[in-house]
Amino acid sequence: MHNQTENKTPKLDTILSHIGINHDEATGALISPIHFSTTYQHPEFGQSTGYDYTRTKNPTRTNLEEALASIESGQFAIATSSGMSAIVLALDIFPVGAKIVASRDLYGGSFRWFNDQEKRGRFFFDYVVTEKDMLGAISKETDVVYIETPTNPLMIEVDIAKVAKKAHENGATVIVDNTFYTPIYQQPLTLGADIVVHSATKYLSGHNDVLAGAVIVKEAALYEQLLYNLNTTGPVLSPFDSYLVMRGLKTLSLRMQRATQNATEIVNFLRQHAAVKSVLYTGLGGMISFKVKDQSKIPTIINSLSVITFAESLGGVESLITYPTTQTHADIPQAVRASYGLTDDLLRLSIGIEDVSDLIDDLKLALAEGEKNDEV
Repeated sequence: MHNQTENKTPKLDTILSHIGINHDEATGALISPIHFSTTYQHPEFGQSTGYDYTRTKNPTRTNLEEALASIESGQFAIATSSGMSAIVLALDIFPVGAKIVASRDLYGGSFRWFNDQEKRGRFFFDYVVTEKDMLGAISKETDVVYIETPTNPLMIEVDIAKVAKKAHENGATVIVDNTFYTPIYQQPLTLGADIVVHSATKYLSGHNDVLAGAVIVKEAALYEQLLYNLNTTGPVLSPFDSYLVMRGLKTLSLRMQRATQNATEIVNFLRQHAAVKSVLYTGLGGMISFKVKDQSKIPTIINSLSVITFAESLGGVESLITYPTTQTHADIPQAVRASYGLTDDLLRLSIGIEDVSDLIDDLKLALAEGEKNDEV
């Protein structure tokens, strides 16, 4: 008699916690083995095990890619060497001259590459700030719609389903950077997106110890194009890094829940503080941006923190503070940043899993040090 749950699709938390299980028939190892070999023996002339050369396919990376596809409700996934290599891979399948409607508020690295491609005449970008602007910019001339939602660092959200509908009506492909929300809070492929990209360095890995990216799709034709480019150019994720991402994914749901709980309390604190002008937070995830009333106090505030670390990146178990003006978004010209609200008074927080009272006390002391300087 068959178990009634045998064919039932597991829920997301179960999929995450079981990543790598039942992938080693030879030994029954609970954790996915790390296959370091760069080349693989053929059983006979004209035969292959399915693995020939590790740039093309690696067993450890395959296990990770199957997990990534599953948690994003896709059919196919590619694990890449960084978040930027994932973005480049996703856009590289489009022809020279492609017209792209993109979120104006972007990660600085994305802007840097987009700007370089436009200067070379490879792609042409129409940047928009709001969902309304994005819907208005999509036309029959549009080849790609590139979305960050929420955006980095202004936390602007767009309705993926609404944008995807308009894009598809006009024959455009929709790419969504899902780094901030992850599949825990948003699954773009189920909302109509065609391609999802991640900086897996961030929340997916979650421990600030691996550089990785991911591209996930549903359509086989898109996957074949991406896979061809991947094998040709080679920005693949190493076996050990693939293992590290799988290890991190197992606790993704728990980490996102804790980050959200902590962030919610910190937002409530910041919104009531006299030194804070405004707080940008969507209500989900661990990413908070806030603007201070006196930007000259930013060095003092940052230097006074002891629990929260002043560092680039985000999505780890440790809380980080970033000054986009001089760090993550420094490549965006100041006038451009200011034009859409990324002003020099903004700080970005990536909230981790520490005790929230320690984080709030740390911010309270740092903000107080900033105010103390006014009295000197």
